[in-house]
Amino acid sequence: MDLRSSEVEKLVISSAFWLDKRVFVTGHTGFKGSWLSLMLARLNARATGYSLEPPSAPNLFELARVGEFIDDIRGDIRDLDHLRRAMTAVAPQIVIHMAAQPLVRAAYADPVCTYATNVMGTVNVLEAARATPSVCAVLVVTTDKCYENKDWVWGYRETDALGGHDPYSNSKACAELVAGAYRDSFFSTADSAKIVSARAGNVIGGGDFAADRIIPDAFRAFLAGRALHIRNPGAVRPWQHVLEPLTGYLMLIEAAMTGSVRLDGGWNFGPGAASEQSVEALVTRFIDTYGGGAAWTRDHGDHPHEANLLRLDTAKAREMLRWTPALDFAETVDWTTQWYRALADGRDVAETTLTQVDRYLGQRVRLVSPFTQKLLQESLLAERRLGNV
Repeated sequence: MDLRSSEVEKLVISSAFWLDKRVFVTGHTGFKGSWLSLMLARLNARATGYSLEPPSAPNLFELARVGEFIDDIRGDIRDLDHLRRAMTAVAPQIVIHMAAQPLVRAAYADPVCTYATNVMGTVNVLEAARATPSVCAVLVVTTDKCYENKDWVWGYRETDALGGHDPYSNSKACAELVAGAYRDSFFSTADSAKIVSARAGNVIGGGDFAADRIIPDAFRAFLAGRALHIRNPGAVRPWQHVLEPLTGYLMLIEAAMTGSVRLDGGWNFGPGAASEQSVEALVTRFIDTYGGGAAWTRDHGDHPHEANLLRLDTAKAREMLRWTPALDFAETVDWTTQWYRALADGRDVAETTLTQVDRYLGQRVRLVSPFTQKLLQESLLAERRLGNV
């Protein structure tokens, strides 16, 4: 069997790598954190979550019974002492930092809380990781909005300037700077934990109930028999299903810990150009699948500034991690709509959620024994040393 061609090229997530890995996830009760927790459970990792109470009622964490799949610790990342005690007690090998104040309009209403959570919270997570010798890799999750947005028609690269015109975007840019400073100051030696960051945005999927997000707003309106009011239907966004960037995060961590890819700074995860669609196109597709007489109208009120165009250049992740999206725009919207339709119809959305996780991972995971995985890694590293890869 040629270990250097078909198997290495097709390998996306290794089941052997994640087996029994101790993973500490901040923000596991949130929308993305709940999906990630279920993915880690399906990969047989030993995950522990650290988070505040679920951010909404209803919420995906409770509806999908995520607490059955992850050790659940309630805490605030702004509380350094409690966070540090929790992390050192778990002794994780991997830290995935997702806890955040994630809403643009909420950040306008309470910028102090937003900066305290998104900036000092990140400082605290990295401080806790410094105090935990078992940690081998830390992933700091931010957003595509961390870039200084100039309304370019081309995608932002990881080397472009950070910025942010509003408190939320700016706080996430600050979190990126914090991660970079800690990496250079405290994690710079060969035996230090790897510190990487991931940038993705406009993620959709079942179980998001946040305020002022287009899909949750649509579901609430349609469930109540009302038309959805859209403030900026022409705004173009890079829509992707929540499982897409989460897969990228797992691949990035695996690469960081195996040393198979040269890692530096941030990494973009976004869809292809065909999934960069207007809000109107997204809602129209959602309505077509949802049915039930759903409709939308234009909201002409005054609203805070939002960028009209924001694209990410994902060449780095595609070339170096071999990460690519698995779902096109129609599938992304349809999977999302099917989840909310199941909830509206009173079906068990825990089953729906796990079915979608399993269906997605079935396309992405290579079931590799630990012995075969070791041979694959050694073969790939040997080729890189010879300059053949």
